[in-house]
Amino acid sequence: MRSLNRRSFFRAGAGIAGAFGMQNLLAAVEDNSTPYHRPKLKITDVKSANIVGFHVRIYTDQGLYGDGEGVDAVSGGPSIVQGFRYSLVGQSPLNIEGIWERIRTSGVFGGAQAGQYVATLTAVEIALWDLAGKALNLPIYQLMGGKLRDRIRVYCDCGTDDRNDPQAKAYINQVIENNFTMTKIDVDDAADPARFDRVNWTANNAEIDHMIDKVQFMRESLPKNIELAVDMHARYDLGTAKRVAKEMEPFRLVWLEEPVPPENIDAMKNVRDSTHTPICCGENIYMRWGFRELFEKQAVDIIMPDIQKCGGLMEGKKIADMAHAYYIPIAPHSQASPIGAMATAHMLATVPNFLVVEWHWSHPATRWERWKNFVKEGDIIEKGYIAVPDKPGIGVEMNEEYLRKLPGVNWFPA
Repeated sequence: MRSLNRRSFFRAGAGIAGAFGMQNLLAAVEDNSTPYHRPKLKITDVKSANIVGFHVRIYTDQGLYGDGEGVDAVSGGPSIVQGFRYSLVGQSPLNIEGIWERIRTSGVFGGAQAGQYVATLTAVEIALWDLAGKALNLPIYQLMGGKLRDRIRVYCDCGTDDRNDPQAKAYINQVIENNFTMTKIDVDDAADPARFDRVNWTANNAEIDHMIDKVQFMRESLPKNIELAVDMHARYDLGTAKRVAKEMEPFRLVWLEEPVPPENIDAMKNVRDSTHTPICCGENIYMRWGFRELFEKQAVDIIMPDIQKCGGLMEGKKIADMAHAYYIPIAPHSQASPIGAMATAHMLATVPNFLVVEWHWSHPATRWERWKNFVKEGDIIEKGYIAVPDKPGIGVEMNEEYLRKLPGVNWFPA
């Protein structure tokens, strides 16, 4: 049998669009193609790189490769990726869920419940989706069941919340002029002069007054049509969280984020039951098992998994589907590059309960400049939205010429 080239893969993929579900991509390809035209793609290598974040690239015997990204808990990523080689090399990259499950279960004694192991596996999983889409000439959203929307709503972290900040007007105008429909501020402040203790985060009256003033300043400065969310970064105790949530009610926030640490779900539910302010959490929770109790106890109004560390695109979709059964919207946390952000956009296009996704690259200005040049397609955010591309795989390509010149970049080894 002759070797298949990229064009042969595209012909094989074009005839099966929409004919298969999410659970077993490899079996669906086999059912909808003849043995002669069936892709025989095999993984030959997997490498990682530090490119303003942690990136994984999976290579194949046909010259195609897939890119993925993980965030936060990835300090041990390079060595963990090498530990995944046995489960990757020689396998078909179309068997995404089988590979993911094999790697997850084989790491049961190696930290596969959360943290670095799962964040690294997330980058691998996303790279597999990119590779599968390229091999079959289909965008990721099509492989995941098709899209419900053509564009993904984005909100930005404002960069200011202080009426005395000389940059405040410029930062707020940046939100308005770029047509974002929502922004977010942080009200936790370790340097607040009113704090009595550098370790204990029980807020006193003066600290709470400062929090309220930040929100009031933003609400006064923003047009009414731009929504506002507030983040407490999981630092406070239960009493403080309940007081702040109550004080925030007149401002009609989209949500109050992580008013208490996420590991005590009963405490999170206590806060939610005490207020009309919607409560959101999830950026530091891993995989569907981590979210289960949040849903069962109805402890949150909105969930915020980070798709670049919670397990990947399919795991994010499963978490969203679980949330949908409890009528809870999903608003993912995101500090990924345009590679991870666009991969996330594909998944979010396929779930009915998507609300909004975060964007974290507006400050400083050099960071925004990197965002605009990170992929060859340029800035993927237009007027507060990301348009979901119809190109194969993730649909954007790293701008290698630009990225290699950035300080601290460790490109994929030769």
